[in-house]
Amino acid sequence: MALKPLIAANWKMNGNRELVSTVTEAVASLSSAVDVLVCPPATLLPAFKVQRNFALGGQDVSAAQAGAYTGQLSVALLKEASASYCLVGHSERRQYQFESDSLIAQKVAAAIAGGITPVLCIGETLAERQQEKTEQVLAKQLAAVYASQPELLSKSVIAYEPIWAIGTGESATPEQAQLTHAFIRAELSRYDAEAATQLRILYGGSVNAANSAALFAQPDINGALVGGASLKPDEFVQICLSAKD
Repeated sequence: MALKPLIAANWKMNGNRELVSTVTEAVASLSSAVDVLVCPPATLLPAFKVQRNFALGGQDVSAAQAGAYTGQLSVALLKEASASYCLVGHSERRQYQFESDSLIAQKVAAAIAGGITPVLCIGETLAERQQEKTEQVLAKQLAAVYASQPELLSKSVIAYEPIWAIGTGESATPEQAQLTHAFIRAELSRYDAEAATQLRILYGGSVNAANSAALFAQPDINGALVGGASLKPDEFVQICLSAKD
């Protein structure tokens, strides 16, 4: 893996202060060979100590800077809570909050303008995969953000999460994931060839300690966005360790 791996934890609507403490303690033993990112519920961000060896991120961000947007969190608010990353366009927000490609593009731009690194989540449904529309779907999701704003690519992270593999226990094989990651990198090279070679593309979708090493051995997989396994500190550490070159 030529690029430094990034292992991101998405706690979703889970966690408490006890988990904050146990994860912080568990991750403390990791070396700097791997970048670690934890995205807890926003209310738990202030519970993390300033002195830690991993980054914090929001699970979403508003496209607006401030104002009458009840329930939303701006880039400035996330930064005040010590977040330096944020997830954008997670499939659960696309599905349950009906987020459009256009809104997601605005969120990516807002995050970068405010000094936060967006982790843009893309992925196809099982039906789309069965209809052999994976590349078409991913190309559309990427184009919505970068076709008119290629300068954003060098400041982004991409997370490929096949929707059919999220929380199901099913995972793309390492070979399937590599083919898709290679396609993503090639597609992004249309917008900024240099940035595409330096971009970290994470795999997400039932990543665990048993399958992570094989996934990370693929040349275009530069880390993972981990869901359920990130709530188990020991297993999350094992995933991080398996990403070391």
